[in-house]
Amino acid sequence: MPLSPSTTRDLLAQLGHLPKRFLGQNFLVDGNIVMKSLELAGVQKGDVVVEVGPGLGTLTSALLEAGADVWAVEMDRTLHAHLEATLLKEFPHTFHLLEGDAVEHPLAALPADRATGFKVVANLPYAISTPWMDSVLSGPLPDRLVLMLQQEAAQRYAAKPGGKQFGAISIFLQSAYDIAPGHKVAAACFHPRPDIESYLLNLVRKPEPFIFSPEVKALIRACFQQRRKQLGALLRGRLPDDGRAWFGRIAAAGCTPQSRAEEVPVAQWQELPAALGSA
Repeated sequence: MPLSPSTTRDLLAQLGHLPKRFLGQNFLVDGNIVMKSLELAGVQKGDVVVEVGPGLGTLTSALLEAGADVWAVEMDRTLHAHLEATLLKEFPHTFHLLEGDAVEHPLAALPADRATGFKVVANLPYAISTPWMDSVLSGPLPDRLVLMLQQEAAQRYAAKPGGKQFGAISIFLQSAYDIAPGHKVAAACFHPRPDIESYLLNLVRKPEPFIFSPEVKALIRACFQQRRKQLGALLRGRLPDDGRAWFGRIAAAGCTPQSRAEEVPVAQWQELPAALGSA
């Protein structure tokens, strides 16, 4: 059963653990949201599920009780020890726990032979959300991701072209995943209560996901680092023929050398690798 607010406070006191803001330690204390996470991800018995930052194990225990094979990575030594002494003993064959940094181990050391058809269900700390997501989008790609995120991060990932929230990570994510209906989560569902509301982002892998190479990712990020500059000026000297081949490919979408990065739709950014490789 998910931990209640009072049980969570008592357990933290027993462990002598103060939630660490820099690690994004806001513990989920609403059982309905735990069940909603599993529902959105379609978790079934035998599913392979990666979890980031299991904390006290509220979501973890629900995944394990549903029959999932859970691979989790926890950075906090006290919480890792707690999970080792509890859930790891209770589910020795289906719970695989790694102590480490999720950015360095984005899939919790999931073996290559298990990294097909797996899912990610996680309460993702805000501080690592974008670098973690960037690593995951390099592949192997999960079939589904249901991520508890601060609302600002969720809006940035789902942003459409033309606004300030649309950026490089929006392009990388939306090239590989469709955004399915998610769920708003109130601040009261956590202990300690965060300053802003959260959102369960529900991502379904596209039938033919597009993955950008590290070289192209770096180029796209560079374009968004100077958002006010026109793309023609930004790409001068960075692409063969100063990008004329790419601008020719994306002209039908109304994009020109005078466009700014945030104005170019996701599909047109996917034409960039071909232009870069035309040298």
